[in-house]
Amino acid sequence: MNYRPAMNSIPPVVKNLIIINVLLLVATFVLQNAGIDLVEHLAMYYPGSENFRLHQVITHMFMHGGIWHLFFNMFALYMFGRVLESVWGSQRFLVYYFVTGLGAIVLHNFVNYLEFNSIQNAIEAFRNTPSPELLDQYVSKNLPQASAQVRDFINTWYDDPSSSAYAAEGLTLMERVKELKMDIPTVGASGAVFGVLLAFGMLFPNTQLMLLFPPIPIKAKYFVIGYGLIELYLGFSKPGSNIAHFAHLGGMLFGYLLIKYWNRKTTHFY
Repeated sequence: MNYRPAMNSIPPVVKNLIIINVLLLVATFVLQNAGIDLVEHLAMYYPGSENFRLHQVITHMFMHGGIWHLFFNMFALYMFGRVLESVWGSQRFLVYYFVTGLGAIVLHNFVNYLEFNSIQNAIEAFRNTPSPELLDQYVSKNLPQASAQVRDFINTWYDDPSSSAYAAEGLTLMERVKELKMDIPTVGASGAVFGVLLAFGMLFPNTQLMLLFPPIPIKAKYFVIGYGLIELYLGFSKPGSNIAHFAHLGGMLFGYLLIKYWNRKTTHFY
């Protein structure tokens, strides 16, 4: 039986998702003081990383980078998720939540694959014809916050561009930068939450939402479209940021496809 909670209550799936996310953040802080890094075990790492484990595909959705990261995700889940669960029922909402969360990490990792493929091509080009210019371009693109030591090394190599020792050290540096980027963990329920926002906008397109900044009303459909366009712009314009913009877009994309699949034989959303 597919349970449909009352609209004014906190439905069970939303409530339990919030509880699990809060407990895992608390556990992260507590275990960190005991010398155990829970993020290392449960966050999502790129499959090419030595830290990758298959269970991270699920567990990363319940990990967060801090209190505010958790708060905004859980607040959005509470505000919009409880409405969807009340309309769809708990079973369908849970399926939707995980499909969008998994879809988010699929798109995120696909974009990462393209990036790492480009990085590997740059490394191979450097291996064939090492030069300080190629290393400088690589570092500027993939390590914009490079240390003064790295910059000093590149500048020193410019003074002796034919040095094979500098070339070998440069290749080692490039491989190390690639490893560092692969070892960046991804955490958060944001992908699934963006899927929830997309669903709310599709089911209740003309519902008025009140923005905080600026404090103006906006219809849900325009809010979702605007948010999606912003994420798309940021995903292409700021590829090296700490925010997984394409994961957000992945949640919205897979949410849209799933809703369309569910509604392929009807004009109703539920």
